[in-house]
Amino acid sequence: MATIDSSVQYLKGVGPAFAKKFEKLGITTIRDLLLCYPRKYIDYTQPYTVETAPYDVECCVKATVLQKEPPRRIKGGRMMNRVLAADDSGVLALSWFNAPYAADKLTVGESYYFEGRIGGNMTHRELLHPLVRTEAQVQASPFVAVYPGTEGLSPARHNSCVYAALPFAEELQDPLPPELLTRYRMPPKAAAVRAIHAPKNQEELAAARRRLIFEELYLLQLGIFLLRSRGRNVTSAPMHPVDLETFWRSLPYAPTGAQRRSAEEITRDLCAEAPMNRLLQGDVGSGKTLVAAAAIWFAAQNGWQSAMLAPTEILARQHAANLADRLEPFGVNVTLLVGGMKAKEKRVALEAIADGRAGLVVGTHAVLTDTVVFRNLGLAIVDEQHRFGVRQRGLLAGKAQNPHLLVMSATPIPRTLGLLLYGDLDISVLDELPPGRKPIKTWFITGKKRQDMFGFLDKQIEAGHQVYIVCPAIEENELDSGMTAVKTYYTETVCPLLPHRRIGLLHGRMKPKEKDDVMLKFKAGELDVLVSTTVIEVGVDVPNATVMVIENAERFGLSALHQLRGRVGRGAADSCCILISDNGSEAVRQRLQFLCRTADGFAVARYDLETRGPGDFFGSAQHGLPTLRVADLVQDTRTLQVAQTEAKALLAQDPNLAQPQHKALSDEVARLFATAGAMN
Repeated sequence: MATIDSSVQYLKGVGPAFAKKFEKLGITTIRDLLLCYPRKYIDYTQPYTVETAPYDVECCVKATVLQKEPPRRIKGGRMMNRVLAADDSGVLALSWFNAPYAADKLTVGESYYFEGRIGGNMTHRELLHPLVRTEAQVQASPFVAVYPGTEGLSPARHNSCVYAALPFAEELQDPLPPELLTRYRMPPKAAAVRAIHAPKNQEELAAARRRLIFEELYLLQLGIFLLRSRGRNVTSAPMHPVDLETFWRSLPYAPTGAQRRSAEEITRDLCAEAPMNRLLQGDVGSGKTLVAAAAIWFAAQNGWQSAMLAPTEILARQHAANLADRLEPFGVNVTLLVGGMKAKEKRVALEAIADGRAGLVVGTHAVLTDTVVFRNLGLAIVDEQHRFGVRQRGLLAGKAQNPHLLVMSATPIPRTLGLLLYGDLDISVLDELPPGRKPIKTWFITGKKRQDMFGFLDKQIEAGHQVYIVCPAIEENELDSGMTAVKTYYTETVCPLLPHRRIGLLHGRMKPKEKDDVMLKFKAGELDVLVSTTVIEVGVDVPNATVMVIENAERFGLSALHQLRGRVGRGAADSCCILISDNGSEAVRQRLQFLCRTADGFAVARYDLETRGPGDFFGSAQHGLPTLRVADLVQDTRTLQVAQTEAKALLAQDPNLAQPQHKALSDEVARLFATAGAMN
């Protein structure tokens, strides 16, 4: 007997073959299928007339079948079936290729609902391969859900499988306390899930969405508070004030006002009774590492060890070298710990960490392993924090009893949204760049100018500089042929157009050591060009790189483009970023031209959030938070605020969700945050 946690293959209409298709969407159980919500709906309750149906937009038209034309063979050997339908406003031509059964099912004189993208022109309207529904079908189900697609799984098949799964919704536990359902007039979980897949009307759909959005944000806030606040009442690393001027005077340049202010906010937290829990965010090049160095120096003066977690081995090595320059003159030993070290090097590092000789440990996720034991860890720092899951930040903080935690991000987010997202995390902002950083010129071109651009790149290389070229995909995708693949682009475009240059290839499917070897060669000047996916977004500092080229720029959120642009402009030479896109959309053109006009990361972030929403802004990692199925972190901020208030109130009564009536809630929080554990 199948249950909600049985494999999806046991549902009527699925079977092993379609179960494999569903697996590509992350759906393996019946529960997964029920919790994969529609991305949009086709609304059959308000059909257009033939005349008013918008051109080249998916819409629904109600019309009566007038006549069926005889099938005819067209160029290429395909058979075309054509049907004419009409209403009082005009005639609509319906066409199918090699699908005679679609036309055969229609009856002359009967009215149907036809859904698709209207083609033809203003006087001759046509629909190619429309979806067809009868009056009875629309009465029974006026809204048809549209789900994320995958090759070989038609929308109709996905829909029928969901309908087969709907009875299992009764097995879903309702995690929300009954008093919340009453207070906010929300339907039970099973009813909301059934309604979001098969709503009977707009009101039922709105109620289901409101309930599921609230639940998701409520679970999110509970999880954040639990992971960051559990048992963190008093710090185990008390510190006393030390004058930072000693550290600032040791620098070859003066810190910015924002760096001073942020360092003071951090050191004030370090002297408090409760452990620090702070986010340091700043634009590319704003000097976050120097602020972190000041905090590490402060902790060392108080006798405490610090640890810094970086997302890649090469970035960890870079941080270790830079921080050693700043801190070792003060007697703070900087120890590197990464996966690629030899056994003897690792053993020496582990001994220095354990006996306290390592004042600062800089490493990758290798620092999180059980073999790493600190003598007295007082400050834990996570760099490029959106690259790590919430759990990994918790693991680092767990290396001591209630150490101070500083997380750093180069992706600026609006302060109000940051406060909601990060709960009890305080925020410091670096909103000014150090003097002397040259602005990066940004240009937007189409592929027609690609040949000219490569001539420009050749001149840059001739002048002794280096070039990044970024593509959004690793291999060509049949479903999305417009996206440039990095492997094909490397072999068929870059190598032929720069035949005498040293060109490297870098992408996420390479082994870590291979990636590091390529990046180290580029950093050492042994490569002229690095063709890469976005794995170079987080970063290695290559002052000699002066050009960043981004193919299919429309595929990236503006914040991601801004991050990539920040890889250049780190040396004395003039630098530029070239955005390439053949997308004809006016909205795309406006977005990319906006980036050409501004260098302010916060302005870019605001624009991205307003025009594209959080999916593109946060990317798939959601800043290390769980992937949200239905909530929108920008559109639903009011609900997020209510959810945060309710989460705080519940945890004040039951700090660990240990009471029996909260078991379902605790289980759902754990299930939601299971999606946040992996590093990108």
